[in-house]
Amino acid sequence: MSTLLGHWKQLKSENFDEYMKSMDVSFVLRKVGNSITSYEEIRQNGDEWEILVTSTFKNQTLKFKLGEEFDEHTMDGRHVKSTFTLEDDVLVQIQKATKVGVCDCQISRKAVDDDTLVLTFKNLTKDVTSVRTFKRYTP
Repeated sequence: MSTLLGHWKQLKSENFDEYMKSMDVSFVLRKVGNSITSYEEIRQNGDEWEILVTSTFKNQTLKFKLGEEFDEHTMDGRHVKSTFTLEDDVLVQIQKATKVGVCDCQISRKAVDDDTLVLTFKNLTKDVTSVRTFKRYTP
């Protein structure tokens, strides 16, 4: 079983405002995004995965199979084509823009130990990166 599975609570966020700016997120949404605590639950049932992202602002559920592209409406309002892969126990998500002028990005989820999950957000078009650290918790 993957160490990625379970419940995670955000503890730390680095360079997230700059990342959101690079993605053309509005000032108001950036302020909200920087002020809330996010939670993630990562589940796997056979070849089907599910990530539930919750906060006091918005919630999102991603259901996917590795290597299969799907349509995603992101929490910041973008419409993208997403694909997940698992590379050395790192869950890598590529979001490809569906509109001209919108940036592509990559989100990597890596359990650095049994209790710490690191999410790395990278704007692939403008080369801006943010890191958010989560701790495992029991709901």
